Amino acid sequence: MNQLFDFLFGQYANSSTIDITLEIIAVIFGFLSVWFSKQNKIWVFPTGLISTSIFVYLLLKWGLLGDMMINGYYFIMSLYGWYIWTRKVDATHVTPISRTTLKEKKTSVIIFLSTLVFVYAVYTYFDKWNNWTAYVDTVTTAIFFVGMWLMAKRKIENWIYWIIGDIISVPLYFYKGFTFSSFQYLIFTFIAIQGYLAWKKSLDKKASTL
Repeated sequence: MNQLFDFLFGQYANSSTIDITLEIIAVIFGFLSVWFSKQNKIWVFPTGLISTSIFVYLLLKWGLLGDMMINGYYFIMSLYGWYIWTRKVDATHVTPISRTTLKEKKTSVIIFLSTLVFVYAVYTYFDKWNNWTAYVDTVTTAIFFVGMWLMAKRKIENWIYWIIGDIISVPLYFYKGFTFSSFQYLIFTFIAIQGYLAWKKSLDKKASTL
């Protein structure tokens, strides 16, 4: 049992109590944010803002620039998404769940490629190409940037990006030594699958009434 505990949490031996506590709090609010997103509830954004703001601080402290940029972007897009989700498209209705248009698909590709270039430039400037995880970070950052943008616009395809990014992040964060965050992404994977199915059911139900 002790060996299993050391394997899972031994990397926290030299971490401060405050950092461990903050990571746990950020994970809890991150979980709540994804859960509210699955439920199509506006609380996805205030809970997400709390989680991302904590992670920005921690990741900057740990020198994980790619992960920090992801969370910084999440923070900004949460504010944007909060506005979009509450904006009324007519006198009585707010922005509904929908599928991406051809224009939005093209924009998603542009965001993905632009993020790759941006992260590459940042990592090169700070000389962070010292581990294979940096290359994976670059890809996951681009995936999550697109996913967050689509979620802010209430597009069902956002879940596909979350699922792919979450699956990659589970072993990645565990390898980096952040077990709590790794578990978070494992839970996120299952919630993202449920979220996609729930939003698809809502869209199908809406289509059947037209």
